[in-house]
Amino acid sequence: MSAPAVTTDPGAALELLAGRRLVVLTGAGLSTDSGIPDYRGPGSRPRNPMTYSEFVSGTPAQRRYWARSHVGWARMRRADPNPGHRALAALGAAGVVDGLITQNVDGLHGAAGSRGVIDLHGRIDEVVCLDCRRVTPREDLQARLTALNPGFTEAHSAEVETAPDGDAAVEITDGFRVAPCASCAGVLKPHVVFFGENVPRERVDRCYALVASLAPEDSALLVAGSSLTVMSGLRFVRAAHRAGVPVVIVNRGATRGDDLADVRVDAGCSQTLEALAARPV
Repeated sequence: MSAPAVTTDPGAALELLAGRRLVVLTGAGLSTDSGIPDYRGPGSRPRNPMTYSEFVSGTPAQRRYWARSHVGWARMRRADPNPGHRALAALGAAGVVDGLITQNVDGLHGAAGSRGVIDLHGRIDEVVCLDCRRVTPREDLQARLTALNPGFTEAHSAEVETAPDGDAAVEITDGFRVAPCASCAGVLKPHVVFFGENVPRERVDRCYALVASLAPEDSALLVAGSSLTVMSGLRFVRAAHRAGVPVVIVNRGATRGDDLADVRVDAGCSQTLEALAARPV
């Protein structure tokens, strides 16, 4: 495969995308301008997110997760959509974006006004019970955890960094009290896909259908802010490439999908997407 054209000038991408209908795949790099760090961008520190098997291994792992997430969520829920999110919402309203798939769990696309977003990895603002499967708002759990652990967030929030999944690097979690499901007293888990956990098949099928709706002559797949390191998102880029659909990647740094792209713009998502939204439809 030939290497893509790599440029720091958004103009190359804008020229290729002009007049085309888009399906957009976004990753953590899109939300960095909202103050949410990414996993693998330049300057990012190494992260070791909790795996699904570790989470379900028992109470110690669940206590550690919820203690760290309790602090992280107190920050993450204050994040606002940035110009990149708003640009995609505007492109959707203008009929340019036919579908939006996000690997992010922060809910900022919806907050910016995008409709019909496929949250590939779920939503951090929801909680699911692993026993009765009831889904409830994260805010409800946050209030319960605050009541059970008064002062915990205040004692730790100034010293730690928050990850894209709302995890915070709290080192001492002993004594943190975890809240069970209010309906059945079962184990609560954030309604997101952990590493080692499968994305629901129905969700994957919807994403494939979006990509299959693209036509090489008048459509394109735009990837914004993803290194495509995990197969979860890369598979859709591969599907578009196999179908002959142009692929444009906007990301700071190389990605696993570079050899599948027509153009990669090594620049910030906000500036590139704003420039795209400013062009006449």
